[in-house]
Amino acid sequence: MSETTIGVIGGSGLYDMEGLEQVERITIETPFGAPSDEYVTGILNGVKLVFLPRHGRGHRLLPSEVNYRANIYGMKKLGVERIISVSAVGSLKEAIAPGHIVIPDQFIDRTKGIRKDTFFGDGIVAHVGFADPVCCDLSTTLFSAAQKAGATTHKGGTYICMEGPAFSTRAESFSYLALGASVIGMTNLTEAKLAREAEICYGIIALSTDYDCWHDSHDDVTVEAIIKIIHQNVAMAKNIIRHAVAEIGTARPCSCGSAMQYAVITDKSVIPEATRQKLAPIIGKYLK
Repeated sequence: MSETTIGVIGGSGLYDMEGLEQVERITIETPFGAPSDEYVTGILNGVKLVFLPRHGRGHRLLPSEVNYRANIYGMKKLGVERIISVSAVGSLKEAIAPGHIVIPDQFIDRTKGIRKDTFFGDGIVAHVGFADPVCCDLSTTLFSAAQKAGATTHKGGTYICMEGPAFSTRAESFSYLALGASVIGMTNLTEAKLAREAEICYGIIALSTDYDCWHDSHDDVTVEAIIKIIHQNVAMAKNIIRHAVAEIGTARPCSCGSAMQYAVITDKSVIPEATRQKLAPIIGKYLK
């Protein structure tokens, strides 16, 4: 069995993973509050896997209500080194049709600053590099896995992360087109920031469900239309994950595992003990 541990965060429509063996459900307590749900651990094709439904089972949490810090903290405590994040998105390009898969590699932030998107504060300041916000190696693996699964897949592209929960106005949608973005969603940027601080590789399987509201020959986005496409895409996403798990090796050739090495600015001697303890699973090796 491989020694690596892979995390999967399921978005809209993805609330479980079939095929897991030796399944356990684990409740994790974190200093940042409760995660979205129990973590489901098991073995998938000989690889340790940890699954968490982002919005909780039954889809109970708005994008702004998700406790992203607790979710990533729990993954770190369970030994996860790579996170595959699955989410539904709207397409901002003609070529990305509903039902297609996108592996984004950039973000534009259109959230409103109300989300907790860093582990730092409370007496410690850190500034992590985020120029390339997802793991290139993991993203390459996801693209290869998507091709093997038979999905029409687009490698790279910019993900607009909006606050929600309402969809875009038409004026907003056209402004995002002008920015050259590829897809729009409400969750992944916050996860990516925290995964980088936790030194976890992070990659996205973005499931295109609609054309937002910019496309004049398609109906405006509706929940009914999204759900129909999601049911098709989720089965494909699970297949992609199975292929990806088989491809991911034990060693991490990327720099994600040392992302925080020079990020902490605060003098170690003045960091409060409570903050040290809270962040021990995240950056304890740098605070000694």
